Amino acid sequence: MSDRQVTAVPAEYFTPVGEDLQGTIQEVSYPVGHYINESRQLVAGEAIDSREAGRETVKGEAIRKSCNVYLPAGYDPDDKAVKYNVLYLLHGVGGNQYEWLSDNGSVGERYKVCNLFDRLIAGGDIDPLIVVFPNGRSAHDWTDRTFRTEGTHMLGFYYFDYELKYDLIPFIESTYNTRANVKDATTEGVRLNRESRAIAGLSMGGMQALNLIVGGYRYDSTKFTGTESVWDNGLAQTVLAPGMIDMFGYVGAFSNAPTSSDGRTLGTSLAASANSLHSLFISCGDADEIAVRSYAGSTEGLPQRAGDRLGRYYEVLIQGGLHDFEVWNNGAYNFSRLAFGNRDAQAAQKVVRVTL
Repeated sequence: MSDRQVTAVPAEYFTPVGEDLQGTIQEVSYPVGHYINESRQLVAGEAIDSREAGRETVKGEAIRKSCNVYLPAGYDPDDKAVKYNVLYLLHGVGGNQYEWLSDNGSVGERYKVCNLFDRLIAGGDIDPLIVVFPNGRSAHDWTDRTFRTEGTHMLGFYYFDYELKYDLIPFIESTYNTRANVKDATTEGVRLNRESRAIAGLSMGGMQALNLIVGGYRYDSTKFTGTESVWDNGLAQTVLAPGMIDMFGYVGAFSNAPTSSDGRTLGTSLAASANSLHSLFISCGDADEIAVRSYAGSTEGLPQRAGDRLGRYYEVLIQGGLHDFEVWNNGAYNFSRLAFGNRDAQAAQKVVRVTL
């Protein structure tokens, strides 16, 4: 497909398409064997080094979590010949697996974000795809939506990568007809898998996309670290996450939260990766008093440090944009088009800075 440009979302993309072109939403539950327990330990089925995790790792019983899944119009679970790309969309600090859906509002009795993906697919902007809306708290108390920095549910945000890698992705790829197959560890399999998976998030989810996927720091409550918070919010950085560039080719962060790592850290982690990131999309509103500083910090020096490990790189600043869904829907629209609308994955680094 031809190169895509960053644009404002056409207003009609939030309105419903005909019934035969409408996707569906399923809420499904799955077992999670990687999560923070009541004692702030990391429960893990794999042999994860406690030095990598930054805390004690222990064995434990799996818990069950739920996520929402958008299936495009015409999806047939019995048609194994038709395979789909997958986009994972992460929520904010007070949200859950419904934030992108119910909190985003509806038009014509359908969730706006579903209308958006229906339109993108029906208009040929992207191929039909599956969209997963997880709950990003990998913790025993994952349903707790309060903002308490000392809570295990908050700590769970910074350990979502283990659940994603070992629990959620295997569940999605064994349940649905996805192009990616996590069980295929061959060189060609890894390449295809990375081209078939994308991940992005709003606010806290944007932080997760940067810190946990590209490679930044985990955070914990200063009550337990005994160190000071540079953000004056009760959270202090602990250990560097290993990143998941081996599993994702496309990463997006919309209004990334204050605990996002700086661009030099992220770029250095990316430069050390064995794989190149096909595209990285970072956006924010210029009137966003919560995230505009972290957006600036996370973009500064990133492409220079990443070097040839970064393909297309987008910085998108939205004039008058606040910490809200006007900015985040724009991110979902542009990121999905840029990720799954560009197939020249091996292109040299291209830096695009846009103000809308």
